[in-house]
Order: sequence, then C-alpha cells, then structure tokens
Amino acid sequence: LDCRHSSMEVKVMNHRPSEHASKRIVKASKKLSWLLRHGAGEVGLTMDEAGWAPISEVLEHLGIDRQGLEEVAQQNDKARLQIDGQRVRACQGHSLAGMPVTREALEATWARFEGGLSIWHGTNVPAAVMIAHSGIDAGARTHVHLAPTSKSKVGKRFNTPVLLEVSVGKLRGEGLDVFESPNGVVLVRQVPPSCIIGLETTTKKANLRRGELRGLYGIAGAA
Repeated sequence: LDCRHSSMEVKVMNHRPSEHASKRIVKASKKLSWLLRHGAGEVGLTMDEAGWAPISEVLEHLGIDRQGLEEVAQQNDKARLQIDGQRVRACQGHSLAGMPVTREALEATWARFEGGLSIWHGTNVPAAVMIAHSGIDAGARTHVHLAPTSKSKVGKRFNTPVLLEVSVGKLRGEGLDVFESPNGVVLVRQVPPSCIIGLETTTKKANLRRGELRGLYGIAGAA
C-alpha cells in the first residue's frame, strides 16, 4: 500500500480545545511522538520498516481510546502523524538505532521533492560554524530535516537564529535523493558543505556574526 496516495493525511482541527483538554492532548501527543519515533523498539511495539504500527497496540501503550488518538493527531500543529485505517505512524523524525525503521523503507513511502531550487535548514551560530566544515548529518535520526521555504513552519525549529540555504541541484549532483514527507518536511540523508549556497541571520546577536559566517561558507557578500 502506497501511503502517498491511499493514506488519510490528518488535518488540523478548526476549533480550539479547552485548557484542560489542551494539557491532556499535549501530554498524550508527546508520549505518542516518542513511541512512534523513538520508543517502539524499547517497549516492544509492533512496527514495520516504514514506521507503521497497529493502532490497537498504540492505544494500549498510551492508555487512550481511538477518539483520543484522532484528537491528538488532529491537534498536532505540524501534522506529524498519519492514520491509515487500523495503523498509524509518525511522518518523519525517527531514530535509527533501536527502531525497526530503515531509511530505504521510509524513502519508498515519501514523495520525491518537486519544489523550488533551494531548501532551508535552521540552526544556531555555533552549529553553523561546525556545519561550514563538516556539513549537516542526521545524527541519531534517519534523515536531515529541511524546510521547503525560509518561512515554513515545518522542517526547522521555530525562530532559529541562522538559516542555511541548500541547493537541491547540488544535492542531486552529489548523488543524494531529496524527499518530501506527507506533512511537507523535506528530507535528505546528509548535506555536504558544498551544497550550502546561502546564509541568513534572524536575530540581533546572530546578525553581528553574519559576515563571519558567510565568509566560512565562501558566500558572496560576506562583508
């Protein structure tokens, strides 16, 4: 079953829950996110290589009912969860070690990225200095997360002080496939330094080092 065409993509609900309900949803959401992205192997949750788990088992681990699961999924502001019949998964963000997922199986369920020429990665100043020399690796996760535009809510952390512009063409030139998850996050296994073509800063403190950082990347207009 190809989830790109057949699975139900969860939408954000239009109404706001009560304060009590919001706290309950946030607590359940955090536990569900950990379970589906990082904890399945640890707790013995049945999961396939593409991250799909039986809803019945997930409900048992969380101690909630199907309605509660639907509510958690619908209230997630980045639509991180997919529900397809009697199974559920996190769209992306899985740990590689200790989890049943594989890069190959996840990539087989994602679409090839067909967006713009550039994608974006949010980070901080110390990390940007390191990335200039070593590039961006996925660390403990399966893939590096990037955003389709510099204004996107998905694919980067909120209000990051440094935005790195990455060339899609250069990634492909390095033999790296670029994917997009059902909730719009752009994913690649790694980003070599040579694929980073631009840098923007978003805070006063980071602005003071913008010229220095651009110089590290050999970006025109570093001064």
